[in-house]
Amino acid sequence: MSGVEESDDMMCCASCGTAEVDDIKLKKCACNLVRYCSVKCQKDHRPQHKRACKKRVAELHDEILFKQPESSHKGDCPICFLPLPLDHSKSTLWSCCCKVICDGCDYANVIREKREKLDRKCPFCRHPVPKSEEEFKMNILKRSEANDPVAIRQMGGYRNQEGDYDGAIEYFKKAAGLGDLGAQYELTVMYRNRHGVEKDKKKEAYHLEKAAIGGEPFARHNLGVIENENGRPDRAVKHWIIAAKLGYDESMKTVKEGFKRGLVSKEDFAAALRGHQAAVDATKSPQREEAELALSQQREAAKAARKIE
Repeated sequence: MSGVEESDDMMCCASCGTAEVDDIKLKKCACNLVRYCSVKCQKDHRPQHKRACKKRVAELHDEILFKQPESSHKGDCPICFLPLPLDHSKSTLWSCCCKVICDGCDYANVIREKREKLDRKCPFCRHPVPKSEEEFKMNILKRSEANDPVAIRQMGGYRNQEGDYDGAIEYFKKAAGLGDLGAQYELTVMYRNRHGVEKDKKKEAYHLEKAAIGGEPFARHNLGVIENENGRPDRAVKHWIIAAKLGYDESMKTVKEGFKRGLVSKEDFAAALRGHQAAVDATKSPQREEAELALSQQREAAKAARKIE
């Protein structure tokens, strides 16, 4: 059983002592330390239980908050099934299906299409590439109407760019409610910058934690910054180490600086280095490296052409 082992005391109401039998069901307190037969008993017992309850609730919260996620919030490319890189420039969101495809798979599809003289299509769903920005946005709108959380978050981004903060907040909240961690992070930005809402540090921290628990490294890093500003460097370091192990370079640099200043132990620094390298290596493949080289050459050629003009 997860949490605290159940004792004989937990089989009785902590306030009145009523035992749990077939017709009497006891309800656990949020701390999982005691049970009550009624709301009245819980209120009566509150004064003597309050301190232990708050302490245990905080411990349970931290157990969840500081658990290392298995991977980042970006997940895997739906074609090659390798983890998507944190660098947004190395993958593409396709408006037709709202799948994020790594550059390796996208480039391989482009090569295949050129070789077979095919029209350009989405590497995942084979929908024709939109011919304009308007068509791209129309595809996103259609996906959002179908309750696609990625599309809904994207719509929130459009509204935010247009200065329609109320609309942006509505879209971000809906996407977050559907489990989109990127939307959770966007909400933290809205609450920090007072876009469509009052500045609210508690709500900002709430959405940062939701995103961080799900593997959003930028949110995790920002939690570390907040903890450090609040004079709790030990908690800040924990956040940065977790983000570093997800492959986030900025957090790895911060952990390194913390090691130099004596805030990070040698063991924790070594573990962060290993975890960071493993996360970065997991996003690499020969196909992706080939795509990165080809795209880099294309950018250099375009830059040279502009200079000639």
